[in-house]
Formats: sequence, C-alpha cells, structure tokens
Amino acid sequence: MKLISKILVAITVLLSFTSCEAQIKNAKTETVKIYGNCDKCKNKIEKAGNIKSIAKVTWDDKTQIATLIYDAKKNNQDEILKRIALVGYDSDKFLAPDKTYSKLDKCCQYDRPKKEIVKTETPKTEMTGMTMTENQEASQLKPIFDNYFTLKDALVKTDGNTASAKAKELISAINAVKMETLKMDEHMAWMKVVANLKEDAEHISDTKDAGHQRDHFATLSKSVYELIKVSKQDTPTYFQHCPMANDGKGADWLSKENTIKNPYFGSMMLSCGKTVETIK
Repeated sequence: MKLISKILVAITVLLSFTSCEAQIKNAKTETVKIYGNCDKCKNKIEKAGNIKSIAKVTWDDKTQIATLIYDAKKNNQDEILKRIALVGYDSDKFLAPDKTYSKLDKCCQYDRPKKEIVKTETPKTEMTGMTMTENQEASQLKPIFDNYFTLKDALVKTDGNTASAKAKELISAINAVKMETLKMDEHMAWMKVVANLKEDAEHISDTKDAGHQRDHFATLSKSVYELIKVSKQDTPTYFQHCPMANDGKGADWLSKENTIKNPYFGSMMLSCGKTVETIK
C-alpha cells in the first residue's frame, strides 16, 4: 500500500508539472537550490517566484530544491532567484539582503551559505571586466533619469505637448530596462517603484493638460528619487521642494541644477521652493 501511495504521489506531481508547462509558453524547466526550512518558507519562496502564465516555482523543504518552469522569452533563472532573494531566501547565485533575512520568523532562519571572499590581488584584466560590467549596470537607469529631466523642463515651461512626448520616451526607457542586469540595491528599488513609475508616465503621456500632468509628476518624482538614490551618478542631483504645490501640501522634484525652476507653477512662481538634499 505504501508503494502504491508513493507511485500515486509521483504521478500527481508529474501531471502537475506537465499541466504547468502546457500553460506557460516557451517553457523552460530548471532545478536550483534555494535555502529555507519549512512550509512558511515554501509559501514565501513560491509566491515570490511565481508570475501567472510566465513563471512557476515549486520548492521542496526536505531537499531545498526548487523546480523552475518559466517562459524563456519573458523571464529567466536570475530574475526569479532575485525576486526570491528579495523576500529573504538565498540561492547559490544570489544572497538575500541581511535586513530581510533577519526579519524572517525564527523557524525560517536557515543556515546561510558562506559568502565568497574576493581576493585582494585581482588581475588587471579581471578588474577591467568588472568595471565595464558595473558601468553597464549603472547605465541601465540613465535613460530613465535623462527622460525625467527633459519632462521636468517641459513642465517648467508649462508645455503640455512636449511633456506628453517626453513621457512617451520615458515609457520606452522604462520598458527597455533589463531587470536581471541591475545590481541588487537597484533591483530592490526597481521592484518597489516600477509599477507606479509606469502608471504615472502613462498618465502624463495621455494628456496635454499641464495641470493633470503635474499631479502625476509629483508621484513620478517620488519613484525616480527612490531609484536615483541607489544609482551612481556622474554629477550631483538636487532634490527640491515646493511647499505651495499640491494644494498647499507640498511636492518634490529632482533637478540637475541647484537653481530653483519650479515645474509645478512654471513662470507663475518659477523660483518658489528650495533644495532639500544633494544626491551625489
């Protein structure tokens, strides 16, 4: 009876994988180790890794082995493992942030794999390669910042037509970001703001009304601020605040110059506001 029971379980698991593969287009299946302990871990790992019709993760708490099934044209192993790391679970490729791991329930705090120690003497060729990679990752978000600043300049001029056009360019820049190439801190910030970033840019692009555009520019600026704080910049960025904007509630924006040019009022109150933070 025990043998029959095991066979039935195996068949059920096999059928579930086959069904899942059928639902996910361009399905690729891989197995990878993800560290964890219990059913709570299983729920969090699978929830973080799953994306409807794109990625399915099934994790075994006894073997610590996860089966990944994903649409190879829309997802990849690195992206899935990064999402899982962001909720506190290490794999052999990506370590969870220490603060996130420390917030896991005690029963979920597994023995963490040792971090690889980087040798102090690194060949120049390797250093050159590392620098190139870091620069490539940093440049991933640069088009977003560049488009944001041109959009801000259009609102300073109360030019709704140009603001709409620049917002469309911003949407293209957002869609072009390859999340799996971002550094961990950038990746964490990106996951947090990307939905709002895209929504606000779409609202601004869909109208020529500068007033409506400014409403969404305020929340757009919050998202861009989160990204620029974790991204290396060649020159300082100035975080500025106008206490009169947003019906007197105040609103913020980012600028490449310290001089105040208010995007919420334009020529009506061009110099209203002050720099509250310099981001280097």
